[in-house]
Amino acid sequence: MDVLPMFPLGSPLLPGQPMPLQVFEPRYLAMLRDVAEGEGSFGVVLIERGFEVGGGDERFAIGCVAGIEQVRPMPDGRVGLLARGQERIEIVEWLPDDPYPRAEVRRLPDLTWGGEDAPRLAETEGTVRRALAVMSEYRQQVWPADVELSDDPVTRSWQLAWIAPLGAFDQLTLLRSESLGELLETTERLTSEALELLPLQSPDEHE
Repeated sequence: MDVLPMFPLGSPLLPGQPMPLQVFEPRYLAMLRDVAEGEGSFGVVLIERGFEVGGGDERFAIGCVAGIEQVRPMPDGRVGLLARGQERIEIVEWLPDDPYPRAEVRRLPDLTWGGEDAPRLAETEGTVRRALAVMSEYRQQVWPADVELSDDPVTRSWQLAWIAPLGAFDQLTLLRSESLGELLETTERLTSEALELLPLQSPDEHE
């Protein structure tokens, strides 16, 4: 078991996913100083109830390690940073938030590639790219439909999971996947469902 500094947020973090943050709360500024002096990583979990600022939140028990890649001090005392998702973790026990959240965690095994997942990977990628193209007609998308992805199939599968136009709770479902096949199947299914619901969610925005 490891003890990690934790950063509960309003969105989950998936393996390989870039995560830009602006940190301003004193407790998290203190956490960043400690992280910078240590291994340069912290845990991220999705907040179940409550808010990012001020504490008192309830948190989900599965998350992801975030490795810091860039740190940029800002004039008003805030700190901008870019972190990236690494391995998945499960919370074993929350420790006192003194001075910032910490938890004892168990690192979850990496998902592995099997050749039998190749057709599902191709199908999932087609669905995600189609969804990005369609949804770009309704709203600005972070990722273009022709975004370049990794040649490594495991990395590519996780990339599809975090570029898919899905909400936080759907992404949390993907984070819980126990196999690569499950990750791909769930990504494809949730993305297809999001596409079907799109006209109902914003019928007046599409011309």
